[in-house]
Amino acid sequence: MDPVVMGLALLTAVSWGVSDPLSKAGMERGGTPFLASMIVVLVSVTGYWLALFIRGFDLFALPVWVVLSFFGIGLVSTGLARLLNYVGVQRAGASVNSATVNTRPLWATILAIVFLGEAITAQGVLGILCVVSGLGLVAFSGGGDVSGWDKRDLLFPLGAAITFAFGNVARRFLFTDTAATPLDAVALNELAGLVGLVSFLLYSRRGRLGSFLRAPREAYAYFVGCGVFSALALFGLFAALERGRVVVVDPLSSPTSLFAILVTALFFRRVESITRRLVAGAVLVIVGVVLITGPQLLVL
Repeated sequence: MDPVVMGLALLTAVSWGVSDPLSKAGMERGGTPFLASMIVVLVSVTGYWLALFIRGFDLFALPVWVVLSFFGIGLVSTGLARLLNYVGVQRAGASVNSATVNTRPLWATILAIVFLGEAITAQGVLGILCVVSGLGLVAFSGGGDVSGWDKRDLLFPLGAAITFAFGNVARRFLFTDTAATPLDAVALNELAGLVGLVSFLLYSRRGRLGSFLRAPREAYAYFVGCGVFSALALFGLFAALERGRVVVVDPLSSPTSLFAILVTALFFRRVESITRRLVAGAVLVIVGVVLITGPQLLVL
């Protein structure tokens, strides 16, 4: 196992684990899922395109089809998936939403095996089953938003999980067949997300931009913090996908819920509850990750 891939995937898991509770705190203070998505993507676009400028602006030396492909993936996996994710955070809570989104390895592994021809060991299958089972236990643990939530609310993070998984598999395909760097890819991804969100805003709001932007300053502060951690998570994920297989990177970066639970328990107990089943599910996730990343003793 490449230690760099492991470190990058862990960076992704930790950063997203901190990001979701921050977004929940911002929405509790008057923000909306759409505003959260917009601010998060603005933070990312600013940071990554500034980094491109400092590095040397050779992004468009890539073939046009590569640029358009990363841009198209970003429209879906950053615009739509992120919006679904934050709706899930608002409705069910950061810990439950994060757990459901992290069924992503199951969908990513299925897609990678079918479309990329990637292989997986029997131990890897067992590990993924443990991860998914643990996250399912977390999702149905009775924790989450203290005001309660409906099981149908899980459709939002589940939709985000499938969309994120599709994006990861597509990016891995492009990284293996092109000269694109993680910075190129993530910059295009976030720009596409911004274009998608702004287009939707202009279509749906029709001049009511002021009402969309109206939120307490405290909500903005939480969303900006969420954006910083989300940007770190995306770069870690893209860099890991450049070096490692989807069936390894996706499960390794999935224990977001562990860190979301920890951050929630430490700082946001007023808006979310932590139960024993929530913790038990988190432990099962750790077991699954160890099986996936440890020595592969069981083979197919």
